Parts: sequence; C-alpha cells; structure tokens
Amino acid sequence: MNNLDKLIAYFEKFPGIGARQARRFAFHILTMPKGATSELAELITNLNATVTECVSCHRFFARAASDLDLCTICADTRRDTSKLLVVERDTDVQSIERSSVYDGLYFVLGGTVPLLNSHDDQKLRGGALKGTVESRLSEGLSEIILAFSVNPDGENTERYVRSLLRDTLEGHVVTISHLGRGLSTGSELEYADPETLRNALQNRQ
Repeated sequence: MNNLDKLIAYFEKFPGIGARQARRFAFHILTMPKGATSELAELITNLNATVTECVSCHRFFARAASDLDLCTICADTRRDTSKLLVVERDTDVQSIERSSVYDGLYFVLGGTVPLLNSHDDQKLRGGALKGTVESRLSEGLSEIILAFSVNPDGENTERYVRSLLRDTLEGHVVTISHLGRGLSTGSELEYADPETLRNALQNRQ
C-alpha cells in the first residue's frame, strides 16, 4: 500500500467519514501549497503536547504548560456540582454548552455500547464514571442526567450506565434522568441545534 492509499485508509477510520469523503480529503491535501501541508503535519504532530484530557470530566482541552489538569468547565466554581451530565463524546459537551441552559458538570463516557456487541463497554470509562459519582456523592450530587443519542445504541448505553451505578447509588437519594424527547428518534447530540437541546434538557425525565 502506497502513502496515498494509507492516508485514505486513515481518513476512512474517522467517525462519519466514508470511502468517497476520505479520498476527497486525501486528494485535497495534494492540491494544498507545500507550506500549508507542512503546517498541517506540524499541528498533528504537536497536538498531544498542547491538548490534554481533563482529569475530572475526561474531555480533551487545550492548555498552557502552567495550567491545571482541569478544563475551564470543571474549574469553574460557579457550576452546579449537584448535577452530572453523562455524554458519549467531547463534541456533545460543546453542543450542550451552546444551548446555554445547563450549568452543571459533565462526564464524557467515551462512546456507546452497541446493541449487537455488548463487549464494547470495555472501551468506555465505566470505572472512572463510578469513581466520579462516588466522589461527587459527598459533594451533594443529586441528579445524573444521561444524554445519549436517541437510537438503539444510545438506549442500550443508558441501560448499561444505570446497571453500572446501581450499587454505588444504593442508599443515596440521587435521580437518574434522561433527555426529554425534544430530540427526534435516531438523532445525535452533536448535530442537534441549541433550541432542540434546550428543550430536551428542560423536559428531561
């Protein structure tokens, strides 16, 4: 396999990218000025040095060398620590923040549990979620909001999380809710508009 084929194969691994789009990306890079391709390569090479994973919510964020290991959301003392919203991926956090209706904290699970392959839960941050919930219980945690995509995999992930936290929450008064059906069936949070997300959060059950 030559370098062009390898590049196309890498693009095909990106979420939501098919073979045709992958080829378009690869051939677009070939038409870019040499300086632009060098800058792109440098950005990718240095990405891990400038972006880190928040030790609390586990989303990736850009930070300076002197910053703490908390993202700006988790470090904000004005956030409501009684609420924890669990999402599939980092982009979901950005989408919900744009709705300007949620003021609590987040946890990025790292994906979903596919309905037809329950073993994929091993790739998720289930253990970290349990640890986060246990530590937040002493800080007044009263609600966990499950904000997964409205599709079979999202519903299966909700069942997985509820089962995962059952023993941890036993004896505690903590509500587990999910987003209201302002989201249409089959939709993903990443692509929902702010108004739809606002309705889904306000009408959570």
